[in-house]
Parts: sequence; structure tokens; C-alpha cells
Amino acid sequence: MINQNCFNNQKHYQRGILLKQKTFTTFDGQKILKTLPELCLDLLSEQKKEWLDLREGYESLVGVKERDLPCKRSSVRLQYNPIRIKSTTADVGKNNMKERRCILCLDHLPKDQKGILYRSNYLILCNPMPVLSSHFTVSHLDHRRQAIDEHIDTFLQLMADFGSGWTALYNGPKCGASAPDHLHFQAIPSGKMPIDKEIREEKRLSLMAQVDGVLLYRVRDLGREVIILEGDDPKVVGETFKDFLNGLKKVLSVNEEPMVNIAGFYKERKWHLMIFPRRKHRPDAFFMEGNARLVVSPGVIDMAGILITPVDKDFERLDAATVESIYQEVSLEEMTVKRVIDTMLPKDSRV
Repeated sequence: MINQNCFNNQKHYQRGILLKQKTFTTFDGQKILKTLPELCLDLLSEQKKEWLDLREGYESLVGVKERDLPCKRSSVRLQYNPIRIKSTTADVGKNNMKERRCILCLDHLPKDQKGILYRSNYLILCNPMPVLSSHFTVSHLDHRRQAIDEHIDTFLQLMADFGSGWTALYNGPKCGASAPDHLHFQAIPSGKMPIDKEIREEKRLSLMAQVDGVLLYRVRDLGREVIILEGDDPKVVGETFKDFLNGLKKVLSVNEEPMVNIAGFYKERKWHLMIFPRRKHRPDAFFMEGNARLVVSPGVIDMAGILITPVDKDFERLDAATVESIYQEVSLEEMTVKRVIDTMLPKDSRV
């Protein structure tokens, strides 16, 4: 027992040294000399100087091609981003997870990578395969599974700490997370995804229910299902989200976390959660061979309207009909989502 305690103490000591080496600065929400976004942008600027892979990743954005694709009911921005090939094609099967080195574990981070120690339990890192001009990963210090249910409070806190002008992101372990065995979130500037504009159109929002001050909307005419929770009390917003997640479990008859992508932002003292309920990780075309294959693997950014492909051929040939079909294939059906809403709330709270 004494030897085991000595081993644990030594391991804890070594981890502390490594964490100190990897910490650019600290944000604990107490003594705030700079806001969290300011610290993140300082980190990004410094890491571009010190970390070659990150600098090259951001330089590659210059060669990224984009084109807007008007669909029947919404607009989608296609992005050809070859540096995303590893993320898009990541093998997230259980066997591969056991064999590979976790890319987010502290002792596996690249030598020159540093981050912001966030509220003692997370490290905010610059994403070396960015989609936008600022793209951060918020990784837990411990190697623990990707799961939103028990960490929704942290996600809501992250939204508030980043403040208006930023969006926090979550990919479920079976629908977009390239490291499903390690808890992490992402953060990007707000206003960059097509859905950011679309949800400001009042005609898009259908109020489905109100519970303890939390409004539950369904977004109309996007060609995929999106639910929005809006409220000014993070605790109640978090509980309402858990109710929705439990409703999904009941309707879908699953015990594990239902497939969801989430984009959240804090604006005008209110928390807004955009939830994309899913039924599939990847479209069938992803698994085809030869010319029939489309290398598209939707995560939260894709579901929010920036559809990323690392293959130039796919970027050039994707059309509105194909994109609409992909969204419909991977998104949960409208009637199923309505059933979830009906079962999660008391009858007297329905609108």
C-alpha cells in the first residue's frame, strides 16, 4: 500500500510539472485582468510563432475554397479544406480507440503546444486543423469519455466565459467527435455559420414549449432538425437540456448518449443552445467506393451550415440536392423530434 501511494504521489507530481510546462496562462473566473477571448487570442498569436504545425495549419486557410450553395429552404456554405482529412476520415471505432494514442491527453500533446488552464480542469488549446480564423479546443485534463449529460453545466459556463461574439461547440461521441474517448468542447467566433443568421429570422422559429422560464423552439425549414433552448438561468437551462436528452433516450429506446451536436452562445444575459438531434454519423456515400464515395462526415459545424470536405473533387461536384439528401439522412426525423418534445414536458407546459 505504501509503495502504491508513493507511485501515485510521484505520478501526481510529474503530472503537475507537465501541466506547468504546458500552461500558457490561467483563467479561473476570479481575478480577471483579461477576458477569456482576449487570452485565447493571445495564445493563438504566441502559438503561431512557437508551434510550426499550428502556423502551417492557419496558413493553409489561405488556400481553402468556399462557395455558397442555395438550397430549397436554407443556404449552405461548402468548404474545401484539405487539412481536415484526418478529422473527417477518423476511425472512431472502439478497437481503434484502444490502440491509438489519445491526441488530447496531456502527455501526448505536441512538444510546442501550450494552452490556457481553464477553471482548474480543462486546457484550452489552439486547433491545428482550423475551420475558421480562430478555432479552439477545450480539453479535459483527465482522459474521460465524451459525454454532455454530466458536463452541461461546464458547457454553459464556457459559453458565459467566452461571452457574446463566441460560440461553444459539442460533438457527440458517435456523430462528429474525432476523439470520442476524451471529453472536449470547441469554441469559434459567432456569426460565421449560416445558421447564426437563419435563427434570427422570426419566421424560422416555432415556439413548442416553455418550462420554468426556458423557451423551447423548433427551427423551421432548414432541411434538418434543430431545437433551440433559451433561458436566463443556466441551472434551469441545463436541467431542461437533460430532460430533452432523456426524452431522446426514451423515444429512441437507447441507454447510451443519443447522437447530438450542440452549438451554444451567451447573448444579452441569456443562454442559447442549438441542438441538432442525429440518427446517423455519416451518410451512406461516405462508405462507397470509387467515384460514388463522398468524403463528408458531418459534425456540429457542418450541421450548422458549413459543410466541409477535404477532397477537391467532392467540393466541385456537390450540388443542392445531394447536400439536402445528406442532411436528411443524418438528421433525426421531424416527427420523432416532436414525439420527444411531447414526452419530455408536462401537458400544461406545451404551447
